[in-house]
Amino acid sequence: MKTIHVILLTAFAAGFAAFAPAIGQDDSENADAPLPNGGTLRTMPHGTYQCALPGDAGGAAYVEVPDETFRIFTASRYESTDGAGTYILRGTNLTFTRGPKNGQKFERIGDNQLRKLTATGSRSDLLCTRRGSR
Repeated sequence: MKTIHVILLTAFAAGFAAFAPAIGQDDSENADAPLPNGGTLRTMPHGTYQCALPGDAGGAAYVEVPDETFRIFTASRYESTDGAGTYILRGTNLTFTRGPKNGQKFERIGDNQLRKLTATGSRSDLLCTRRGSR
């Protein structure tokens, strides 16, 4: 193909794209639509998250719950003693979407901490803290 033809075809395509309406998109309806389910997609820092319940003044400061411990690694994946799965973090809301913890929800309360939520969405006493990456 001659160079002049390539230039003319490119100019025509650019002009058409600039003035033709986008097919399948209606910006009037979606311009101010909020993001679904609470915000921007994010990931948690990689590492092992040790989960514990509060202790009391007469004993230990916290009581570890080994069955709740999990490890977060690449590609929004986690691993627990029962197997592996995936999670999604939107804003401060973390939900396990596959695997043994499927359906469990947490609230991110710091860079390295998660508070488990009950079935009704209220905060539970279980706190999971990142112990470091391995």
